[in-house]
Amino acid sequence: MLTIWLALFIGAVLGIVYYQALIYVYIPVMMISVFGMVGLAVVNPNEALVLVLFGKYVGTIKDNGFFWFNPLIIRKKLSLKARNFDGAPIKVNDSVGNPIMIGLVLVWKVENTFKAAFEVDEFEHFVTVQSDAALRKLAGIYPYDNFEDQKAEITLRSGVDEVNEQLAHELRERLNIAGIRVIEARINSLAYAQEIAGAMLRRQQAQAVVAARSKIVEGAVGMVQMALTQLSEKGIIELDEERKAAMVSNLMVVLCSDVSAQPIVNAGTLHN
Repeated sequence: MLTIWLALFIGAVLGIVYYQALIYVYIPVMMISVFGMVGLAVVNPNEALVLVLFGKYVGTIKDNGFFWFNPLIIRKKLSLKARNFDGAPIKVNDSVGNPIMIGLVLVWKVENTFKAAFEVDEFEHFVTVQSDAALRKLAGIYPYDNFEDQKAEITLRSGVDEVNEQLAHELRERLNIAGIRVIEARINSLAYAQEIAGAMLRRQQAQAVVAARSKIVEGAVGMVQMALTQLSEKGIIELDEERKAAMVSNLMVVLCSDVSAQPIVNAGTLHN
């Protein structure tokens, strides 16, 4: 078709130059050839052309190459490449009402060109809005952590795989109307909101200290018990209840103290 339209155009130009008496014939031929070349189009790899003729959808061309279409057909080019959407963190409330900052990264591509072109208005903007909505819904289902909800088995911070799977499922349902295929969806940013971040950090530190102290005390009690048992079994020294209490007190101070104990050598008798 390119050869035909070029031949007609060149022939019309030459005819106008050499046969001006037939100019009323050559000018329409030139106009027809120019109009015919409007139908030429290139379809690149991972691109598609959606074709509409007088308001009627007539098909989609996904094969790459050089084509000629009816010049009256309206063509809309769509990219079929995979795209990334890196959403900025948004402020939402988790399931227990704590304000958090959460963001996502989404990998998607157009799969159904008809839906992408005609079911929604500006499918790129549709992806952005629905991603935001899905993220807000997800944050309202799970708590940030299980500090306040001890019964929560899945949290946003610890249940990464389950949360990401739920997010991908929610996005697939929302974006299906636009012919979008969700390749991957995951949370890439998660933190407490600025107004409570300091308080939550102190709470986490306090809980970590309490947990560490519990382990220290548990270990110290076991060591004191072992010491008293071995002293009694081996007959090294006989201690009454008062001296046992004093020994337990001293050992607990030594084992549980934050600083190293300073030994004091008793140069007198055992009881002085």
